[in-house]
Amino acid sequence: MITNPILRGFNPDPSIIRVGDDYYIATSTFEWFPGVQIHHSRDLKHWQLLTRPLDRVSQLDLRGVGASQGVWAPCLTHDQGVYYLVYTVVTAFYCNMYDTHNYVVTAPDILGPWSEPTELPGFGFDPSLFHDDDGRKYMVCMVTDHRVPKKYAGRLIVQEYDPVNRCMKGDFHEVYQAEDIFLEGPHIFKRNGWYYLFCADTGTGEGHGQTMLRSRSVFGPYKMDKPDFGNRTQPHEAYSMLTTRPVPDFPLQKAGHADLVETQNGEWYVVHLCGRPLEQRNPPEAERFASCRRYMLGRETALQKVVWTEDGWLRLHNGTNLPDLHPPVPQLPPCPWPELPERDDFDAPDLSIRWQTLRTPLTERALSLTARPGYLRLYGGNGLGSRFEQSLIAQRVTELRCTMETCLEFEPAYYKHLAGLLLYYDYDNYYFFHLTRDEEMGKVVTLLKAENKQYSSPFGYIPVPEGQAVRLRITLRDGNAAFAWQAGEGRWHELPGWLDASFLSDEACREGWFTGVMCGVSCHDLTGSCLHADFDYFTLKNQA
Repeated sequence: MITNPILRGFNPDPSIIRVGDDYYIATSTFEWFPGVQIHHSRDLKHWQLLTRPLDRVSQLDLRGVGASQGVWAPCLTHDQGVYYLVYTVVTAFYCNMYDTHNYVVTAPDILGPWSEPTELPGFGFDPSLFHDDDGRKYMVCMVTDHRVPKKYAGRLIVQEYDPVNRCMKGDFHEVYQAEDIFLEGPHIFKRNGWYYLFCADTGTGEGHGQTMLRSRSVFGPYKMDKPDFGNRTQPHEAYSMLTTRPVPDFPLQKAGHADLVETQNGEWYVVHLCGRPLEQRNPPEAERFASCRRYMLGRETALQKVVWTEDGWLRLHNGTNLPDLHPPVPQLPPCPWPELPERDDFDAPDLSIRWQTLRTPLTERALSLTARPGYLRLYGGNGLGSRFEQSLIAQRVTELRCTMETCLEFEPAYYKHLAGLLLYYDYDNYYFFHLTRDEEMGKVVTLLKAENKQYSSPFGYIPVPEGQAVRLRITLRDGNAAFAWQAGEGRWHELPGWLDASFLSDEACREGWFTGVMCGVSCHDLTGSCLHADFDYFTLKNQA
């Protein structure tokens, strides 16, 4: 059986294609660089991170973008030997007028080289490209509305795309508008002469779902599928063919934002986002999402087997609209991939694919793997609140129980020199377990907690020996974190108690709520002199 989620940790908004015997899923990366994760499989059960196509500043420059902005909802397609990737770069969202810029890049191979982006006019975000069987291409997109009050809850438009001139062609056609049901993340499919709109409904939280509409024309009118599953509780609720909305104790919540693929053997599967909730909740008086459960790992990707009904609608294989934790595997030969090692010793000339940076790539001014072979050298950069350039690398936390550890050599001269181990959601929410200097105590280890711009030092400052390497360790257990340090070959020092880390979650952060917790290392020099830290290794070990 397949175990969901198939892409664990922060991997939302999946878009899937099959090219021959190969399957690819693209997912959103928001403010993390390089942009768009693409995973590869040959059996739909085993997946490996293959590439991130937006890997040049000329393609993607996210300097200045806020938390959970950046690259949204990529759509990956393939036609006539060409791969197409369309996506949105959001530069203003937590405001009345959104700035949502839509782009397309192409490549002859999934590994690239990918073209420079062409900006496309659009009325909103979540663009998706459809290749019709007559050779014509169309873009479908949701429409944002800044008016007060909004005229419609949800709108979708379709417009023809000219692949030769890389521009839109002809007038756009409004194919969906509604006063009640909000749709986004649209994809168009064609089967047996029907054009299907496959859309995410009802936001991206615990009410999330997936809805279908169809038409005999790509420009509509589209009729909504209204399956009677017996669990709609209010008149304006969406008709979701996939949702966890009515079952709040189901282990996979937020099911929706799906995409569809057919196997070589004629089986059909959908990928969709989901989330694994913690027991911890927001307080009842929270400014946003009061009393909501917290999702520390962010939104992940799951897979479900589906079947077509005799009258041409899509249903889950299990006969309900509730996803399976363990859907059946397709009739494909098993193809497992070697797993990435838990420990990175920084011995390679380039960073492992597991790592990402914030907003821009790190140049030699910030990072080196050759200045001291066998070590990652980070030169101190901006502080953790910066929206521009930071000397920071991070990878996804994929399980709610895990341990991360690093060993660094760092000799700070001032309290403005900081380097260490990071548990990070966004620039307002993190745990930074680091070395620095105090005027009276000398070299110290300390923990900085940032929770929605409220800062604290839970353990104060602890002296550590000069001139020795220091190991730092963070252990996560179901939304709580424990911290320990070791100097040289001495014993480990466990800091007392467990601290709440569940605030590093979509629902708990006041500004961003679309990513997930990351772990990594960083170095900061707030004097501007770029003092460096050398990291010997980084380990992320998951526990059952």
